[in-house]
Amino acid sequence: MIARMSVFLVAVSLALGSLGLRAQTHEDNTAVLATTAYEAVFNTTERVMVVLKTADDSTDEGLALYIADLRGVMDDVVDYRGFSRAVMGNFASKRYYMSLSDEGRANLREQLEAFTEVMSTNLVETYAKGLIAFAQAEIEVVKPEDEVVGSIESVYQKIKRANDEPYLVEYKMRQAKDGSWQLVNVIIEDVNLGDIYRSQFDSSAKRFARALKCESDDSACFEQVVQSVIDNWGKEG
Repeated sequence: MIARMSVFLVAVSLALGSLGLRAQTHEDNTAVLATTAYEAVFNTTERVMVVLKTADDSTDEGLALYIADLRGVMDDVVDYRGFSRAVMGNFASKRYYMSLSDEGRANLREQLEAFTEVMSTNLVETYAKGLIAFAQAEIEVVKPEDEVVGSIESVYQKIKRANDEPYLVEYKMRQAKDGSWQLVNVIIEDVNLGDIYRSQFDSSAKRFARALKCESDDSACFEQVVQSVIDNWGKEG
């Protein structure tokens, strides 16, 4: 179980670099558009692994530098806001947003921005530390045998560490109107990244709603619920 969750951590870390991925940058800073979902995942994997192989977590200074380097890669390519909105689920849905007053909508927009900042920091720090154990892992992005045509594609990756059975990771990729590829979801066996975070947010929201004794139509109370989840994100458990 521990090995399985560790592999999940490394897969998520590599996957997050594919969120909103547009291009791989060369030494002259010339951007080359990733024209296929496979190229998007492959390029991101290469970038993250370069950072990982030079990581030094033996000192606080080294760990901080490594996290900063990884953040530099992820900040270029991750749609933190879109990911955070999906994690918030119904609390950031169009239906819920439209049910609010003008003031409530403004407050929800501010909460989304606040959660995006909290979520991005938590993601980078958590997965940076989880990645360390996989510096020597064999990671292969499986090249499709046939040309795949479609706006939504699956790209597969094999992760193998000494004495562990290989794991097959599925990346659900979607092509945007500008031709770039964005990550929709990550699945390892029956472990679904999107479901895990949405479930965590929903569970916390229900707990705070009970504590605050929110009525179903009390939007002001649920605004407090959302704020409580944001304020405690990454601090519980």
